[in-house]
Amino acid sequence: MLQNKIYQNYIIEIVKIFFTILFGLTIIAWTVRAVNFLDLIVENGYSILTYFQYSTLNILGVLTKFIPLSFLLALTIFVVRQKEENEFIILWTSGVKKIQVVHLFFLISVSISIFYLFFSVLITPYALNKSRQILSNEKLTNFLPTVRVQQFSDSFTGLTFIVDEKYKNQVKNIFLQDTSNVLQNISVSKTKKKNDNTIIAQMGIVEKDNLVLLNGQIISSDTNNRKNEIINFDQLNLNLNNLKNTTIKKPKIQETSTLKLLSCLKINIFKIEECKMNFKEEIIPILNRRVVMPLFIPVITLLTSLLLIKRKSFFFNKISVFTYSFLILLYSEIILRYTGLNNFVNIIFLISPIIFAITFYFYLKLKFSKEYIINEQYSS
Repeated sequence: MLQNKIYQNYIIEIVKIFFTILFGLTIIAWTVRAVNFLDLIVENGYSILTYFQYSTLNILGVLTKFIPLSFLLALTIFVVRQKEENEFIILWTSGVKKIQVVHLFFLISVSISIFYLFFSVLITPYALNKSRQILSNEKLTNFLPTVRVQQFSDSFTGLTFIVDEKYKNQVKNIFLQDTSNVLQNISVSKTKKKNDNTIIAQMGIVEKDNLVLLNGQIISSDTNNRKNEIINFDQLNLNLNNLKNTTIKKPKIQETSTLKLLSCLKINIFKIEECKMNFKEEIIPILNRRVVMPLFIPVITLLTSLLLIKRKSFFFNKISVFTYSFLILLYSEIILRYTGLNNFVNIIFLISPIIFAITFYFYLKLKFSKEYIINEQYSS
């Protein structure tokens, strides 16, 4: 009864430390990323609401990356704390074997791995895909933030512009070049050919998705006939609804569902464009990260259990053991990048968690058995 109570307390403590570290690391990394996402407002003209929706959904993409490291830190902190406070002595004196505690740690790590799998395989790809859909469905809401003083801006497809001065919603000395005929109402040519149109104006007023230009001229260039048509204007009203920013609208591979990516390995039943290209170099590492990477959590758990070894040695102190576990995570990250380039490397990565887990488990069992024999001899 006492043993079960202690086990429950251990589980609660480890999980509590794990989620605290995971939340802390995720928030720090997400805050840095969210600052970079401000370009969506400044350069691409998205609304503040769209920015918050997009950045909030991307927090799940950050969270999964920190799960292995968070659990390593949590388990290391827990074991070191228990050893320093001599809490484990209660278990050893009550007849609990160290390998049983390792089994408990291993079961906790399996639960964390399932948690990791649930997010990496299902939740995170769905959230990232949803965030990309928000950008693709959202239209230009405000042109003004994209206007930068004395700096060329190509935030929109086929449109380049620069202004000399900017005060609130007023701009001066505007140069605007339309190479894709996105501003269809400014062409002075009566034909339907696509011309390169250039506008030069002294002043302008920006009102969300409308631009009013004052005192300027339109230069329409026919690239085929090499002729220019020029017209002067006192006022020109431009509707900017047709503008399309340069933000990537199609979901990236890491934002595609796991089921669709798996279909690429055999038959492209979902007709994904990425499958038609040299997809293995990118898709296989992503699938390995989602499905195989969580299996390294039990491995680092067994490595961290080396701290339970009684022998006082440099190779089994807290710094050394943590270094071993961290190197395993580093190894998994490095080799993961090359799994799509070489089948042999991919096989090595797939079997690594199994080989490591079996090797470390039997090593622990051997060490604890020797300790038990020595203790028996000492007692007798």
